[in-house]
Amino acid sequence: MNNRERVRAALRHEQPDRVPYAIGFTTPAWEKMVACYGPDFSAGIDNCFIGINAGAPQPWREVAPGIMEDPFGVQWNKKVDTDIGVVCNVCITEETLEDYCFPALDDPTNFQEAEQYLQNNPDQYHIGDIGFSLFERAWTLAGMETVLMGMVADPAFIHRLLDRILEFNLAAIDRACAQDIDAMMFGDDWGQQTGVMMGVPHWREFIKPRIAEMYAAAKRRGKAVFIHSCGKVDALFPDLIALGLDVFNPFQPEVMDVYDMKARYGDRLSFFGGISTQRTLPYGTPEETRDEVRRLLDIIGKDGGYIAAPAHSIPGDARPENIAAMLEVLQTQ
Repeated sequence: MNNRERVRAALRHEQPDRVPYAIGFTTPAWEKMVACYGPDFSAGIDNCFIGINAGAPQPWREVAPGIMEDPFGVQWNKKVDTDIGVVCNVCITEETLEDYCFPALDDPTNFQEAEQYLQNNPDQYHIGDIGFSLFERAWTLAGMETVLMGMVADPAFIHRLLDRILEFNLAAIDRACAQDIDAMMFGDDWGQQTGVMMGVPHWREFIKPRIAEMYAAAKRRGKAVFIHSCGKVDALFPDLIALGLDVFNPFQPEVMDVYDMKARYGDRLSFFGGISTQRTLPYGTPEETRDEVRRLLDIIGKDGGYIAAPAHSIPGDARPENIAAMLEVLQTQ
């Protein structure tokens, strides 16, 4: 089997020849691994995925020292967080919503480089990725406080804002699905460590109807659907399964019992993640790391339905020897 075949088998809940895996790094973690193991440490990682940016392929630009502006006009202070950054402007208010212009998607050059990238990697599983796809796009544009408070105090504005984002996303999905991709991944963090950030009733009112349209648009084109949502959001799993979700990520063991989730939902939902980035990789030993990864492969990976990975891009406080131990187990299945 190649990696594309492994992922397809896993998503059919069939046992592949080995559990597919995908490892992502933050910049500090990558730099620590290079310092410890040299620049060629990543040569044999063999991630199962190839991804393309399906949301707004235009480049970011630096508008001030340490301040990067994304294609939506959102400015990110990278001096505070060197990987993602911290939003430091407001692009949309209730008064300016109708005048706001989303990034252009009809530029024929948007996917030229991505199309070649996919063609050059036919053995990997191809994913079109829309990060910050709905709730996250809303709060980055209008402000977290505005969006969360608006769900209670000004729901009409939040519905209009989310509808405009949905319109953009449906066009982006349509264009991405014209490429040789296997799946669409939507990034949209709804959770915190203790539960759903806006509460399940508000999620069902504001988020669920719109992701139903997004998932259906991908499904009509024969694509699998992935969601990345950090935090304790397992209360939403029955809703997500009913909407046709195929794969849930990041599957954080710090906020949910991953083995219980597999037992309860593993016949209807696949999981991607599960390796602890808050406990094991930063604070465990190499042997503890090996034991955790082996157990995940043996139990969560049984009968398919699993893509092994750290529960998020590996953070800078992860110990290089633990990262190496994780890679050793994954690569020697």
